[in-house]
Formats: sequence, C-alpha cells, structure tokens
Amino acid sequence: MEILHDPRGLERQQFGPKLMSRLAYSIFHWRLPLLILFIVTTIAMGYSATRLKIEAGFEKMVPVNHEYMETYFKYRDTFGGANKFQLAVVARDGNMFTREFFDTLHGVHEEVFYTHGVDRSLLTSLYSPNVMFIDIIEDGFRAGRIVTSDFEGNEEDFRKIRESTLKSTWYGRIVATDFSGALVSGALLETDPETGGPIDLQQFGNRLEEIRTKFENEQLGIHIIGFSKSVSDISNGAQSVLTFFAIAVLITALLLYWYSGSVILTWWALICAVVPVVWLLGLLPLLDLALDPLSILVPFLIFAIGVSHAVQMTNAWKLETIQGADGTTASRNCFLKLFVPGAAALLANAVGFMVIAVVDIQIVRELVITATLGVTLMIVTNKMLLPILLSYLNISAERAQQYKGKESLLDPLWERMGTIARRKYLASTLAIATGVALAVLGFWKAGDLHIGDLGEGVPELQADSRYNQDVAVINSRFTTGIDVLQVVALAKGEMDTPCMQDEVMEALDDFEFFLRQQPGVQAVKGPAGFARGVNQAYSEGNIKWRVIPDNTPQLAQAIGFSTRIRQKIFDRDCEALLVSVYTSDHQATTLERLIETIKVYKAGHDSDKIEFLLASGNVGVMAATNEVVRASEKWVNLTLFVAVMVLCYLQFRTLRVVFAIALPLGLSVVLCNALMATLDIGIKVNTLPVVALGVGVGVDYGIYLFDVIKHQMRQRGHHLSDAFIIALKQRGMSSLFTALMMTLSVATWIFSPLKFQSDMGILLAFMFLVNVLGALLIAPALASWTITGRSRTYKKRMKLQEGI
Repeated sequence: MEILHDPRGLERQQFGPKLMSRLAYSIFHWRLPLLILFIVTTIAMGYSATRLKIEAGFEKMVPVNHEYMETYFKYRDTFGGANKFQLAVVARDGNMFTREFFDTLHGVHEEVFYTHGVDRSLLTSLYSPNVMFIDIIEDGFRAGRIVTSDFEGNEEDFRKIRESTLKSTWYGRIVATDFSGALVSGALLETDPETGGPIDLQQFGNRLEEIRTKFENEQLGIHIIGFSKSVSDISNGAQSVLTFFAIAVLITALLLYWYSGSVILTWWALICAVVPVVWLLGLLPLLDLALDPLSILVPFLIFAIGVSHAVQMTNAWKLETIQGADGTTASRNCFLKLFVPGAAALLANAVGFMVIAVVDIQIVRELVITATLGVTLMIVTNKMLLPILLSYLNISAERAQQYKGKESLLDPLWERMGTIARRKYLASTLAIATGVALAVLGFWKAGDLHIGDLGEGVPELQADSRYNQDVAVINSRFTTGIDVLQVVALAKGEMDTPCMQDEVMEALDDFEFFLRQQPGVQAVKGPAGFARGVNQAYSEGNIKWRVIPDNTPQLAQAIGFSTRIRQKIFDRDCEALLVSVYTSDHQATTLERLIETIKVYKAGHDSDKIEFLLASGNVGVMAATNEVVRASEKWVNLTLFVAVMVLCYLQFRTLRVVFAIALPLGLSVVLCNALMATLDIGIKVNTLPVVALGVGVGVDYGIYLFDVIKHQMRQRGHHLSDAFIIALKQRGMSSLFTALMMTLSVATWIFSPLKFQSDMGILLAFMFLVNVLGALLIAPALASWTITGRSRTYKKRMKLQEGI
C-alpha cells in the first residue's frame, strides 16, 4: 500500500484504482473549502426558505385525467363545479323567526357575495332572487320571492315566509326542516379573476372564518362546510407540524445524547439532519414549488431519516477512534465503509417516494418531487458533511472510551441471538414460523380494508373538530347536504333539442326512480322529476297529472320553466341533462356501492337515444379519486418492491440476500394494512404514501446489517451466525435505537389536530418497529435457510492460497 503526502498534512491511502478511495481522498483533501461551501449554501437556502408558501388548490387534489373528471371539466361551466360551500345560520333556541336572525342571514349573504373568489351567479339563500315559491291558484300560478322586498320582520312577515317556504322546493334544502336555521350556499370560481391562477383555498376558508367570527353570538351559531373550508382547516392545522418538529428535535437530542454520551456528536448528528431540511425548503421556492397539507410532513420525515443515518455514521466513527484512529482517519474509514450501503439505503428511500408517482394526482406527484429531492440532498449532507465535521474531532482512544455511550449495551443479547442465523437451531425455525403466522393473520384482517374515507365528516380532521361538528349540525337539520353525485345524461338524436324526445325523458324517469331506491341516497333531483312537477302545476296541482308530459310542447314548457327559475338541469342545446343524487355521506362503502350500481345500470340502459356519463359533483370527484387510488395501490406496492429488490441485488449481487431483506418488508406491509382495517383507516391519497415511506425507510436496517455480514463472510471467512453477531454488535444497537427514536418522534403526531397526521403517526411508528424487528429476527432466519455457512468467495480464495 502506497502512502502519499499532500501539502495539508493529510495522507492519501491508495487502495488501487477504486473510485471510492479517490472520492474519499478528494473530500478530505478539500474538506475546508467544502465545509465553507456547505455553510454558505445552508445560509442561502435558509434565506430562500423564507419565501416558501403553503398552498392547496382544488385541481391539485383531484385526478384530472380520470374519465369522471373529463365529464366534470366539460360540463363545469354549465352545471357548476364541485368546489361548493355552505354557511348555516342556526338559532340556538330552535326558532329562526326573529328579526335578529334574518338580519344576520342577510349580513352573511352580503359578506359572502362580496368575498373574492365566489361565483356570485350561484350564490343561494333566502335573499337570492331565484329563491322563489310557486302557488297554484284559481286563475293559474302565483309566484314570488320567499323573502319579499318589503320585509319588515313582523309576525305577519314570518307567517308568510313559513307558508311560502312550505310551498317551495327550498324547504329542507336551504331552510331547516325544523325551521331552526337557513343556509347560504355557493361555489367558488374555477380561476382567480385577478391572477388567472387557482383560488387560494386557505385564504378563502380563513375569510369564511372571519364571517363566522363577525356574526356568531350567544343566540345564533354559524356553521360552515365545503371543500374550500375543509382544505383551509387542514392547512391551518398542518402548521402545527412546526410544533411537532420542535418536539421531535428535542426528543431526538435527548435520546442521541443518552445513546452517544457526547454533546458534540449529538450536535453534529442533529445539524446534519437539519441541513437537508433547510436545503429542501430553500430549493422549493427556486423551483416554483410550494408545500401543501400532504407534503408539509415531508421535512419531518427527511429529518428523521437524516438522524437515522447520522447515528450509523457517528457510531462507526466512535468505534474507529476507540481502536486508536485519529479524527481524520476515523472519518475517512467511516466514509469508505458506510458510503455505499448508506447511499444504497437512501436510494431505496428515494425509490420508496418515487414509486408513489404512479398515482395520477398532482398533489401526490409534488409530494414525490419534494421527498425525492430531500433524500437526494441527504446523500450529500449526511455522507459528506458529517464525515468532514467528524474529521475535525481529534479524540484519543482513552478519551473515546470515556465518551462511550450505549453502543454495546445489548452485546450480551446479540451473543445469544446468533442462533437465529443457524438453520439447525429452533430459534431460526421459530422466527420463520412466527412470521408466517403473522402474515396469515395479516392477510385475513387486511381483507376488511377499504379504499376511500371512513367515518363521518372529513376524515382528515379529528371527529371533534369544529368542521366535523358543523357537518353534523347541517346534516341533522337539512335534507340535502353538500355531498352530491351528479350524472350527466347525454341525449342523442336528429332533433334540434334531443332532450324533448319521449324515449329520453322516459329513460331519465326510470333512472331517477331507480336511484331513489338505492341505500345511502337522500334525494334525487333531475329533469324527469322536474318535468313531472311542472306538468302537475299546469294541471291545477292535481296529483294525477304528476307524470312525464307525452308531447313536445309540454316538455318544452318544462324546459322553459326551468330556465326562468334558474334551475340548471339542462344545457343550452338541450343535449346534456343533469341528475343530482344527494347522498347521506361520502364514506367509501357508500360511494363504492352507489357507483358500481350506476355502472351496472349504465351498461344495460345506454342506447342510441341516451347515454349516462359519470360523474360530477364532489362525490363524483371523490369516487374518481378512490378509483385512481384503487388502481394505483397494487402498482405502488409492486413497483416499490421490484425497485427495492433491484437496489439490494446491485448491492449484494445475490438473490438470497435480496429475499431475506424483502420478505420481512412485505410482512410489514401486510401487517400495516391489517392495522389500518382494525382502526377503520381507509386507503386514500393521504395514507397511500405510508406504505412506501415505511418500506423505503425500513430497508435501511437490512442493508446496513447484511453489508457487515457480507464483509465478514467474504473477507474474514466467518460463519453466517458469527458474522450476524458481529453485524449486530456494529449496527444492531444503532438500528434498534434509530427505529425507537423515529417511532417516538412520529408517535407525537397522535396528538395532532389533523386526523390524517395522527393516523400517519400511528402507521409509521408501527412500520418502523415492525421493520427493525423483521430485520433483526426474521431476515437472518431466512438467510440461514438460503445462505451456506461460509462464503463461497472466501472458500475459493482459501483454496487458491493453499494451491499457491
């Protein structure tokens, strides 16, 4: 071995033409310029991070390329979008007929009307000009507004409003069935008229909250629901991530000091875990990206992964110094030992993020970009910056012994665990049998797992959140809430107005009747039912004439009447007809059953006269999202494991080790799905990344352990069980410690105001623990049945030496 001296006094160890040796020499030869570069870059990225925004747009959160969304976008301008909201003014004593109530309702209506982003043509309340009643009298019809322009708030006015409401179609829709409150209902514009971009949902939701604060008092309650308000509440709740981040840093610092026994090593590990987070947050504005309620958790995960790898590096550095190496030599040796397995593990983390990109939803793909970028930066900061910082610490072997932490705490246990890696011992068979039993149990329970939302209200928020309480109040007082599935019926034919064909209207009538019989459907509003009502009205209200008109003039009469009262159930050319299905909730089971039923009906009733198109409305958007998640879930898991196995194969060059690492990861996925089914957590956009994150992080433990095992078997000729014991002593405690540390950190999310963050905390904590236990207990047992006692490479080398 040749030793070359450079002007800075560093030694270059030339191990042959190996890239890693040259890279190690370059890093430590130029360590001071590199350190200065790291510091300057961190300061610059920290400044850039001050311009980072948290945004949440409607189209970012939906699968825009799904066939349902094609229907939605095509007819959005005609029938309205899915981004609707409702404000309910409710009298706490149950009586809305007071002057104070109507003054408040009018004030809320006016405030919302002049709020930026509101589609004023769709705003509906008792003070809207289209909210009318129609009365059948002896001379024909008498129509008028429910709240007249001469309203003064006396008892006679209240009596007229009650009577007019009962005669109208608005009873139960915007007026409570018990007359305890009324709604102001509206929708957002699709684009901001000032900027041309999407409406800022968080800003709009905060504006609605200001209106609530202004008008709510001891007598009247204001309840607000809608997509924009839920996203706003989620975004505001996501800001609590900063609090949980600070708690995680504190917990991590205390545990790191307990483990390492050194303040300086604790600081270096924390700094190198925080630096990639700062770089990531600083790069996002430069790339014209922002954080959203889903990706806001990514910086925390990057920090946790960074700490995990920093522990491996500092632990290896301490072992080197205890053996007598100076700071620079110890750092260089750690770099050479850990860069390849560490980079492979981080690449596995990146792959775990990247495979989620198969989900065709923009918010998920931005999560992929953010997370992949963060992990990529970590390869630079953790594998270069940390060794450089450690190289400036010159601690003698005696002093290193004084700073010895808990690295060898479990050495007696590791000695006993060597039997797991010996095929003939019961421990190996028992570990595999336990894994198989857990897999069978997990597969059985995972059969109850659903795609989509479970529970009442918005599952991203806690059940006792203000938003979900508002949902409960509005659902209990009004017959039609905000959950609506819209089916567009496309009339075909040679007529200028195809919808006036008898076959079309009869088919619609059958369809509407069919929908009313389905479980979970509260109400159905469509052209056929509307035509029936108009025909009855023109027949002196006789119930016998509540039928579909049998001639074109009467059908035209119904369509014209719809236009006059601004009921948007026909398009301008009378080709597209809207059927609105109001559902009792938007739970996964309700949506799946209803959508499947409509698909079966559509397959049997589409004809050359009419075609039913799914779907619009907020329930249609949810159904599209659920279908994308369902279609993507298997591909995410398949792509994830194929990619991880390929990376492991490139690292170890044998399928035996690959399967030993991958099978415990597969078990963790099965058990995670079983846990989700047990806790009534559905698979959706928020929870789908959990599996990929868990597997991506969990593979680290197997890679680090088997890297030592491979080295001990190939270079030292150790038996598998002996190599396993050595690997446990070098990497076992650090792996178990980092898993416990990450588990405790994410477990704090349980107390988050966001239920999806709380759920992710539970699932990630579970996966971190299961993954490390799988790597320590099941992976070596599997290896004992696939790997021979000693390395073939070592045997060949020994035979060659004997021959020489």
